[in-house]
Amino acid sequence: MTRQDIIALRLHNQELLNHSFTKPTDLVRWLGAVQSQDYAGAKWALANRLKNPVEAEIEMAIDNGEILRTHVLRPTWHFVLPEDIRWMIELTEPRISSFSAKYFRDLKLDKAVFKRSNKIIVKTLQSGKHFTRKELGEALEKAGIATNDLRLTYIIFRAELDQLICNGAKRGKQFTYALLEQRAPNAKHLKRNEALAELSMRYFRSRGPATAKDFTWWSGLSPVDANNAIEIVKEQLDSVVVDGQTYFFSSPSVIKPRKKSSIILLPAYDEYTVAYKDRSLVIDPAFEDQAGHGIFNPNIVINGQVKGSWRRELTGDKVLMEIQFFSSVSSSTHRTVSTAAKRYSKFVGKHLTLRQKG
Repeated sequence: MTRQDIIALRLHNQELLNHSFTKPTDLVRWLGAVQSQDYAGAKWALANRLKNPVEAEIEMAIDNGEILRTHVLRPTWHFVLPEDIRWMIELTEPRISSFSAKYFRDLKLDKAVFKRSNKIIVKTLQSGKHFTRKELGEALEKAGIATNDLRLTYIIFRAELDQLICNGAKRGKQFTYALLEQRAPNAKHLKRNEALAELSMRYFRSRGPATAKDFTWWSGLSPVDANNAIEIVKEQLDSVVVDGQTYFFSSPSVIKPRKKSSIILLPAYDEYTVAYKDRSLVIDPAFEDQAGHGIFNPNIVINGQVKGSWRRELTGDKVLMEIQFFSSVSSSTHRTVSTAAKRYSKFVGKHLTLRQKG
């Protein structure tokens, strides 16, 4: 297996070329968890992997609670399914809480405060109505719990980690919270080794070939737990050594690199880049800063390689897209990226104005 074979398999397993799924819920089940702190970008991350994506359908799945949004794995937002949310939080919460302990102390948030704040949040949401962050803050202030500085952020964060709340339906442009027990009444609980096995299989099935360090980064688990997870499922995984690195994957066959050129407009924080500790396979070190290290910028991927960045501005019924390649590209590449831009404009339902440089 070559480096290009690894890239081809990742594109295939991440559903960026084949688009096997039509429903966003089936896609999230395949991926396990999808980073989503950039909400608009995360919806496009799902759309990039779906056949005939419609933004309203993704929004509906989230508003209806078919897809949930919460803090899990590394301490950041992710899309997960209701059936998976509890066992994923149970598995990763200890590490997240450990990472956050200093912030809790600095903000004078201890177990006694969290016990009171959790009780108030649950009581506020008990009716089934979904409340905004501001409204939860007002309820806490009324009960004598200060929400200044970042206290409200970490109080709500703690309630998520304690499996009390998750996202509710959006109210216009405002995000809301709801009780987890009402949004995910049938969520599964798994024994620890079962959860380790499930998380690692989801990862290597949908993101392989990848290394143990890649999985450790993505999962937020300790290196010991991540290696144990791989060991549990090792007989179900294939592995290959390329350039001295061992890559694990779960695939019935090796997918050969596509001969036809492919261009994909990735959002920031897309799983194609953020799911790996080592991104050198897909990002030339000379362009790493321009690519936002493969995390912070929306990037253009040509045949699996990050070759440029893009930005968009939505105004009324129009979307202005600006494309910036890191180096000169062919006229055929300009034409193909135009097709990708049209797919985005169709997804958001707006008329496209496109500007390209490079």
